[in-house]
Amino acid sequence: MTIKKLIHRIFYINICIIAVSFSSIHAQEFSAKEIKKHVKYLASDKLEGRGTGTAGEQKSAAYLIKQFKKAGLQPYGEKGGFLQGYPAKKGLPPNITYVQTANVVGYLDNNADRTIVIGAHYDHLGKGDQGSSLQANSVGEIHNGADDNASGTAGLIELAKYYSGNNITEKHNFLFIAFSGEELGLMGSKFYCDNPTIDLNTVNCMFNMDMIGRYRADKGVTIGGFGTSSFWGNHATDIANKVGLNYNIDSSGVGPSDHTSFYLKDIPVMFLFTGGHQQYHKPTDDANLINGDGEAQLLEYIANVIAKLDESPKIDFKKTTTPHARGAASSFKVTLGVMPDYSYDKGGLKLDDVQEDRPAFNSGIKAGDIILQLGDMKVRDIYDYMEALGKYEKGQTVKVTFKRGTEVITKDLTF
Repeated sequence: MTIKKLIHRIFYINICIIAVSFSSIHAQEFSAKEIKKHVKYLASDKLEGRGTGTAGEQKSAAYLIKQFKKAGLQPYGEKGGFLQGYPAKKGLPPNITYVQTANVVGYLDNNADRTIVIGAHYDHLGKGDQGSSLQANSVGEIHNGADDNASGTAGLIELAKYYSGNNITEKHNFLFIAFSGEELGLMGSKFYCDNPTIDLNTVNCMFNMDMIGRYRADKGVTIGGFGTSSFWGNHATDIANKVGLNYNIDSSGVGPSDHTSFYLKDIPVMFLFTGGHQQYHKPTDDANLINGDGEAQLLEYIANVIAKLDESPKIDFKKTTTPHARGAASSFKVTLGVMPDYSYDKGGLKLDDVQEDRPAFNSGIKAGDIILQLGDMKVRDIYDYMEALGKYEKGQTVKVTFKRGTEVITKDLTF
């Protein structure tokens, strides 16, 4: 080999090394260290569990605003700010109160015709006084909620930073929303969808990140909302394979997290969830248990899906029929197949959604109706409704009374 050829070979090898190095840097856009930094703060004792409407939740909202500003997002809440305030119903009967809380809303305007919503809830259980703790006698103990849902909130921040700083003008605008009141019944996302700060008709899809901090390759990530658009079926699993994710599929657009509110507005949704664990809704859900590298991989997945969306026309929306229950077993032998409006408090059980070919649907009940009585039991709220359900067996027929507008209707309902 001549000296000239040797020099060329060395030059070529160096170029290849540089190219490979750049490629690997480009492939890992998201930092596990940054993710864990956000989670460490949001799940710290100083925020006292981010209970809805508490001082700790307000501190976390201030942290989000600071991060949104650093990312260069426009405030898209109310009155020219990042906050969209609303009253949230809190507590259990007979001790129900209302607290003032807020969604945190930021916007990246790419002058596009379509918008992608990226969301996560930032509230948690506070000191175990909101009625959802799964640890006995834990009232007064701080429930830090590192996975639920400081992990999703950290992902929201990092995606906002990525899309505002990647020097690419995507063919979508981005609306980043941190929801409050999720633990009380999806209150923040429902309030936003009923009081949107952008035209929801321009929304192409919604990504929801709830509990994405405990990814394990052997367990995988659940990709929810899979059936809400044919686009997911055509591309979502291929992209998961591309980035090396193990995954499970849940087709339903309805589930116990904030994507449900958008699905009910006929918007395709994707819901990422790394699964339940022994610390779920307990004071032991702490930051040291978060898998930062796994979460970074999930954010890379979302970025790859969005890149594919950018190449495609506006995606279709499809209704789904199988509700997702986050692995929780129901104690009821029967169900109506309805999605309650948890924020409604004017008497009865108001329905946000009615699943096709389920008992309520087959009795002619529609979304927006208010159930007043089931069998011999009056339904004043969701607690009466759950008590009534516990009385019946599959195959039984009872009378159901519901209100539609000003009309009160009674029909037979078979479980």
